[in-house]
Amino acid sequence: MADTLNPKERSRLMARIRSRDTKPEMYVRKAVWRAGFRYRLHSRTLPGKPDLALTQYKVAVFVHGCFWHQHGCAKTSRPSSNREFWDRKLDGNVARDARNRAALQALGWTVLTVWECGLEEGTADVLGVLKQLRAIRANPNGRFDGRQSTITTMPCATPTHAHSGSVAGPDLPARFDCAKPMP
Repeated sequence: MADTLNPKERSRLMARIRSRDTKPEMYVRKAVWRAGFRYRLHSRTLPGKPDLALTQYKVAVFVHGCFWHQHGCAKTSRPSSNREFWDRKLDGNVARDARNRAALQALGWTVLTVWECGLEEGTADVLGVLKQLRAIRANPNGRFDGRQSTITTMPCATPTHAHSGSVAGPDLPARFDCAKPMP
C-alpha cells in the first residue's frame, strides 16, 4: 500500500509521536507513585535511560510500545511501504533494547519491561516485584513473619504479556523470562 500523505504531511505526523510522557508511561508512573515508590525519570546516568529508575532497589522499568519495540503481539506489524527503512529502524530498536538490558544487568540492575498491550498486567507485575523488594529490605529475613525468606532469585528480564514462562521465585509473578541470584 502506498503512502497517502506527501512528505511534509508525513513528517508533521511523525513529529507528533512522543517518546516520553506517553499514556502507557504515565499509567505506570502514577501506579508506582501511588504505591509509595519514588523514582527517577529517564536517568541519563543509566544505559538506555529507563523510563523509571528506582535507585533504592536497583530496578529499571521500561514502558515499551509494541510497534516501536516489536513485541510480537497483534499490535506488532511492519509498514509495507519504505520497507528497507522500517526494517532497519525497528530491528535497530530491538537490538538497542537488548544491549541496554544487558548493560543494566551487568551493573546489577533488575530490568523490567511493561508492554503496551499488557499494560495492566505488566504494571501489576512491576508493583509485585517492588513490594517484594520493599518487604525484603524491611526485614533482614526477607519475610514479615520472621521466618527465613524462600525467595532465592529475582527477575532479570522483561515480563511477557503471556501467562506462561519460567518462575523467578515462589512468591513472584510467573511471567518473567529469567532470573538472577539475589544479592
